[in-house]
Amino acid sequence: MTEYGKRLSPVETPIPGLTLWELPVHGDSRGWFKENWQREKMTALGLPDFGPVQNNISFNDAVGTTRGIHAEPWDKWVSVATGRIFGAWVDLREGPTFGTVFTAELDPSRAIFVPRGVGNSYQTLEPNTAYAYLVNDHWSPDAEYSFLNLADETAAIDWPISLAEAELSAKDAAHPRLAEVTPIPPKKILVVGANGQLGRALRAEYEGAAHVEFAARDDLDLTSPTLEDARRWRDYGAIVNAAAYTKVDLAETAEGRRDAWAANVTAVSTLARLATANGLALVHVSSDYVFDGTADRPYREDDPLCPLGVYGQTKAAGDAIVTTVPRHYIVRTSWVIGDGNNFVRTMASLAERGIDPGVVSDQTGRLTFTSELARGIRHLLETSAPFGTYNLTGSGEPRTWAEIAARVFELAGHDPARVRPVTTDEYFASATTPVAPRPRWSTLDLAKIEQTGFAPRDADDSLRDYLS
Repeated sequence: MTEYGKRLSPVETPIPGLTLWELPVHGDSRGWFKENWQREKMTALGLPDFGPVQNNISFNDAVGTTRGIHAEPWDKWVSVATGRIFGAWVDLREGPTFGTVFTAELDPSRAIFVPRGVGNSYQTLEPNTAYAYLVNDHWSPDAEYSFLNLADETAAIDWPISLAEAELSAKDAAHPRLAEVTPIPPKKILVVGANGQLGRALRAEYEGAAHVEFAARDDLDLTSPTLEDARRWRDYGAIVNAAAYTKVDLAETAEGRRDAWAANVTAVSTLARLATANGLALVHVSSDYVFDGTADRPYREDDPLCPLGVYGQTKAAGDAIVTTVPRHYIVRTSWVIGDGNNFVRTMASLAERGIDPGVVSDQTGRLTFTSELARGIRHLLETSAPFGTYNLTGSGEPRTWAEIAARVFELAGHDPARVRPVTTDEYFASATTPVAPRPRWSTLDLAKIEQTGFAPRDADDSLRDYLS
């Protein structure tokens, strides 16, 4: 019998992500009423905002009707409209909880959230039972499914009505045992811009991870009118945008301005539409250049954007677009050092060649190594950190470019006094091509990402390892 007056509350189960929900049901002599799914209240209590697109109902005439065990590549919100069921759920996802079982009875006062890859099955305990489920994808013959036999000895589900007496389909009775089940892999991650310095760092970070795909510019045309059909996007959980136009000075020219807007704004808007339409998380890398560098403290994620030059303007525009994606991570960074030509390698080369450089001493920030960026992006995705903007740089005391250059000389075994500090104006005084304005203060506050459990590595430690 349906229990009235419960308080809306989630109950954790042994299967990660599988959550039983107690539902308030209000009834009197006329019948009852409940809010079967209420996005605002339930997400506030921890239900994933899973974005259902279809509502299905299965009507079961007789007691003992038994269906499942089916694991589909989408999430489900399962409830009972009338009647009562014994439900059994088995984790069929890759990982340490593969094969874990949870059982419970559901009536109209109880529902369950079934994450992608968890096998779902039930047996009716009352006649005329209506079993309802919301799903966040449309059925597709190309989707990857997995099935488990209802009588599997390893799962050892204690069905209230023996399967010999129950009503089940021949297809369900013929499903494989657990040892023969193909586990459901995690949702895919697509890295766009996979051949750039961050893309290469992400390749190293995710080495051996079969669910991560890498696409260079020639592999995925973001301008194609058939982009929506280029992949089965609902099989992906996230797109990481590691592509960007970063030639800050060239962006001040007519040609550079056009290319910067195309890569940092137009392409980003395409990815944003794709992510929104398919419920994907979009990871986008931002820059300290979205600020004007006049702050007297480290910049926080919610500080207003105020870019100085074309490059900064395009990055700020890209950030604004990405914030419209319901599931997004903007990773704002500064002074990126990867495996290509960069400031650190240039200074080390000058030191070895006996050249004493003049280096800017009125711009202050922290180095960020691409390995740290890749590690931080993976952390945000794997911990399901709250969506939003996160600053991510190396940690430690901020330094000027001149101080970093002197440190490179020192670590390379040369006299750091050979580095001559100069102002930005002095450094570019003889320039014959356009020069982009630089923020003089590029230090970013790291408290927000640290609160997610990520500890940015000290930039000086990373610099020492990089040079060794």
